[in-house]
Amino acid sequence: MAQIICRDLAVGYNGIAAATGINFKIEKGDYLCVIGENGSGKSTLIKTLLNLLKPVSGSLEFGDGLTQNSIGYLPQNAVFQNDFPASVKEIVLSGFLGKKKVNAFYSRKEKEEVSRILDLLGIKELENESFSKLSGGQVQRVMLARALCACGGLLVLDEPVTGLDPDAMDEMYSSVEKLNREQNISVIMVSHDMDAVNKYAKQILKIGR
Repeated sequence: MAQIICRDLAVGYNGIAAATGINFKIEKGDYLCVIGENGSGKSTLIKTLLNLLKPVSGSLEFGDGLTQNSIGYLPQNAVFQNDFPASVKEIVLSGFLGKKKVNAFYSRKEKEEVSRILDLLGIKELENESFSKLSGGQVQRVMLARALCACGGLLVLDEPVTGLDPDAMDEMYSSVEKLNREQNISVIMVSHDMDAVNKYAKQILKIGR
């Protein structure tokens, strides 16, 4: 079975649909870009995938070992307060919290996985740096690493390059593409950047008119 099958889905708030007639299927290793005008319902769809909102109608099925609790999520401008007193390693480790019992310690395996992910994303040298001292591009790649700790095979990214300079944008796109190509991680990315959409997407879903 596919990781996600969406059939005639309507999404919205309080039973009022913001977008209707949404159909797509995500197989392992897919890269789906979601496009549409502001206010068309793209972020509402993402919140529905994450079980933060209930579908208004239609069906949303999960399979191939994926659950709504095992989706790695990177929201738009996902930053902590500027003076947050933590190292990069501590921030990334916090991605495991959703899988742990209350007050459980991080395991050796989890710490080793963080080191592997940081190395994979090319930011291992930032491991002990203060999170509050990072540039915008570094912050987003650290938050991507954090999302990978929660990831069970699917990453959901809501406009992950918003506010980044061109070099940082390229690094972010390259990191996501590498994860998709080399690690076979499925990607759903909301984007207004049509150049990136045309370059990276294996599927394109347009929300709204």
